[in-house]
Amino acid sequence: MPRYLGVMSGTSLDGLDIALIDLGSRPTLIAHHYLPMPDALRVELLSLCTSGSDELARTAIAEQNWVELAATGINALLRRERLSASEIRAIGSHGQTVRHEPARGFTIQIGNPALLAELTGIDVIADFRRRDVAAGGQGAPLVPAFHEALFESSAQPKAVLNIGGFSNLSLIEAYQPVRGFDCGPGNVLLDAWIDKHQGKAFDREGAWAAGGTLNDTLLNRLLSDPYFAGLGPKSTGRELFNLPWLENHLSMIPTLPAADVQRTLLELTARSIVDSLQQAQNGTAELLVCGGGAHNFTLMQRLQELLPACQVASTAARGVPPDWVEAMAFAWLAHCCLERIPANRPSVTAAKGLRVLGAIYPA
Repeated sequence: MPRYLGVMSGTSLDGLDIALIDLGSRPTLIAHHYLPMPDALRVELLSLCTSGSDELARTAIAEQNWVELAATGINALLRRERLSASEIRAIGSHGQTVRHEPARGFTIQIGNPALLAELTGIDVIADFRRRDVAAGGQGAPLVPAFHEALFESSAQPKAVLNIGGFSNLSLIEAYQPVRGFDCGPGNVLLDAWIDKHQGKAFDREGAWAAGGTLNDTLLNRLLSDPYFAGLGPKSTGRELFNLPWLENHLSMIPTLPAADVQRTLLELTARSIVDSLQQAQNGTAELLVCGGGAHNFTLMQRLQELLPACQVASTAARGVPPDWVEAMAFAWLAHCCLERIPANRPSVTAAKGLRVLGAIYPA
């Protein structure tokens, strides 16, 4: 059975997820490996999300460092599993997004796939998003097609929710093309706020947010952003939702305790997800959650409270660990590229049609 590796580095910039899958009746996770993002590389990648001096050289160096980290993790996983490079058909490498502006016709993921092929001895498939953008699409989210393959449709509509730096929904209904879109911020503002005030990378289980008080004035200001008004296809990133965006809204209201802001940001994440889901798919019976947000107890509890008629659960309830779904998706996308299977969905991205995604870098 063919084996593929997927490497995912998301907008949270916390680390690299590496998933090994095989393709039987459905994609199955065999093994996984996680590498924390070194602080210096995280700071540099974050800085490359906005304009700065000497960007080209800095980008080239950063992606070399990113690839060296990815290759270290891949080789460690193979040694642990007693596998050789020849037993892996391909690596699907998402790379690291540093800019995503489909309205201007571009999206940029860095990750030097040629160097990754050189360091691992395995064919690498990369640059998945730009073909969809070239065809007039958003280039994101790309995971709905994989969610559809992983979680079969049923008589009652279901949704798969990924909460990473940003949140995105995949809407799965019998006899209907899968739909999906980015809802808005997932963890990105929550992480930035707790880092600023407590020096922590994230709010474990949403404990700090749980101790704050929701501020309706701030929440309504945040939800007034035009991004939340439209349904998909749509995608977003740090270009819109970032700490300056939050601080601009905060400047318009009286000073709030930092914990109250954190609680309100958690509500923003929950409400933007629930509002989007209720507008796009009535009667959702099951919401399966993956990504880091699946471990945020307070956020998961709030989603269930806002969706009383819907069963909200981690993808673990379906036998798929929530931390590895996206890395698995890019392994699957590598398979689709090699087999010339179109893997975008116009119903998700608004591309002009189905396209084979990715570029091949032979070992």
